[in-house]
Amino acid sequence: QVQLIESGGGLVQAGGSLRLSCAASGRTFRSAAMGWFRQAAGKEREFVGGSGWSGGNTRYGDSVKGRFTISRDNAKNAVNLQMNSLKPEDTAVYYCAASFGTLPYSDVVMSTKYDYWGQGTQVTVSS
Repeated sequence: QVQLIESGGGLVQAGGSLRLSCAASGRTFRSAAMGWFRQAAGKEREFVGGSGWSGGNTRYGDSVKGRFTISRDNAKNAVNLQMNSLKPEDTAVYYCAASFGTLPYSDVVMSTKYDYWGQGTQVTVSS
């Protein structure tokens, strides 16, 4: 069974940066579609960013575009989420997700398309 484990969450001041990591066991990320989602208390799950099964371009949610960057570390079988210029509105539990099925670029925003999820890591941004 594939396991995804997020790490790197914590408390940071507004304007600061954090880097989250999602490490996989069981299968390689190389050919998988990968996504990051977040869920703030009392709110719906929100798409942060992700890339389709074919790799290449990464899609980002409008609220984080230009501030967050997703990258893959194939040597560590991990995917990272670099978060810069953090705002209090970014406070949420962040989840990574993977799909090993056919998931095109246009569908990476859909949480229901993913097969595996990490347990989440809390990010809190203070004002």
